[in-house]
Amino acid sequence: MTPHRISASLLPLVWVACFAALLAFSGSLAAATVNWPQFRGPDASGVADDPAPVTWNVESGENIRWQTPIPGLGHACPIVWQDRVYVATAVNPGKKSQLKVGLYGDINSYTENESHQWRLLCLDKATGKVLWDKLALEAVPRTQRHTKATHCNSTPATDGHRIVAILGSEGLFCFDMDGQQLWRKELGRMDPGFYMVTNTSWGFASSPVLYDGKVIVQCDVLSEQFLAAFDAQDGHELWRTPRKEVSTWCTPIVATSPGRTQVIVNGWKAIGGYDFATGHQLWSLKNGGDVPVASPILAGDFVILTSAHGTYHPMRAVRLDATGDITPPEIDGTNQSIAWSHPRKGDYLATPIVVGNLLWGNMDGIVTCFDVKTGEVYYSERIGGGGQGFTASAVAAGNKLYLTGEQGDVFVLPATNQFSVLATNKLGGLCLSTPAISEGTLFFRTTENLVAVGFKK
Repeated sequence: MTPHRISASLLPLVWVACFAALLAFSGSLAAATVNWPQFRGPDASGVADDPAPVTWNVESGENIRWQTPIPGLGHACPIVWQDRVYVATAVNPGKKSQLKVGLYGDINSYTENESHQWRLLCLDKATGKVLWDKLALEAVPRTQRHTKATHCNSTPATDGHRIVAILGSEGLFCFDMDGQQLWRKELGRMDPGFYMVTNTSWGFASSPVLYDGKVIVQCDVLSEQFLAAFDAQDGHELWRTPRKEVSTWCTPIVATSPGRTQVIVNGWKAIGGYDFATGHQLWSLKNGGDVPVASPILAGDFVILTSAHGTYHPMRAVRLDATGDITPPEIDGTNQSIAWSHPRKGDYLATPIVVGNLLWGNMDGIVTCFDVKTGEVYYSERIGGGGQGFTASAVAAGNKLYLTGEQGDVFVLPATNQFSVLATNKLGGLCLSTPAISEGTLFFRTTENLVAVGFKK
């Protein structure tokens, strides 16, 4: 057969077509989310570009890539760097730690006087094989924990060179990527509890942020409240800013906008932005829910702030160029810095999520969809039948939302302003940890296992 010859006049068109295809292919590769380096992933957004399965079945193995048992008890979320998954946990070798989930207002704590082991595990992303399991510390916990919490609630963070982790009152730790401890800093007694009942201790939960060679920590506890930055290289303190706040369980974020890079923190008395280089406070906002748990999230030129408990449950959009005290006279008030505010539509435990120009909150299974720019409410609908709590924050992959209930039911919703539930999937165990996403695979941490949900390769 005579090979087909391409006319010389058509060669330029062929090259253009090939080049365009190559660019499209390269773009699709660039869009894949590989690293999930901290709580809620890249930029703490909770969003991955590539699609993940909408349905799966743990019992039959449908879209289950692997399951690996994780020792101990921890709500620290998995993080991913390249081909490895990292998980922190607290192990009580003497007995299995108890956990009480559901919707309840119990302020009690568990006191565990047995020695615990704080461990960092590394798993192969493709197979779930445990590559190493390193003991970071063994000691009796210095504080109690809430009946729904653990002694390992904070999610580690990595920049591909090191891993930093807050292990409650046991301090701030830094490891290399093979789990060898590089340094450790004492943060004091991390005793967050209800400010009206100061003998409570509910367990520390704020996660560290690793950005531009600095480790940022928000430590709002009963005994002391401060925001601090440490050098990631050797752990020496760069700055520390005192705060007048109640206990919080929020993770800070770093926001870069024209003319400033700031650390934004949630709270009740001292919400605000702080200069990343110096810790100097740039703006402040008061009021809201008096047990702040949800973390700030970025939405274009806004930061979304929410909290709950007590009189108000606000959801608010604040402009990133805010300056000074921006607190309005009324909780639903707006001004030059506050674009919009809903005083009763905020979240308690779960951090909201933004996809495009839409924002979703989740208050105990009531999912509310807002317009990011205007605050218009598109819908407010219940998922889960009202029978379970929602502690894990929502994540998104391929324009789908994944909302995980404490009983291990994962509700998949379209990331549009029209409400529907595409699927409800079970994880086979309790889950209070926010999943990680990498290359189309969701990594769910239940109280027993790390479950990789993805299309089998």
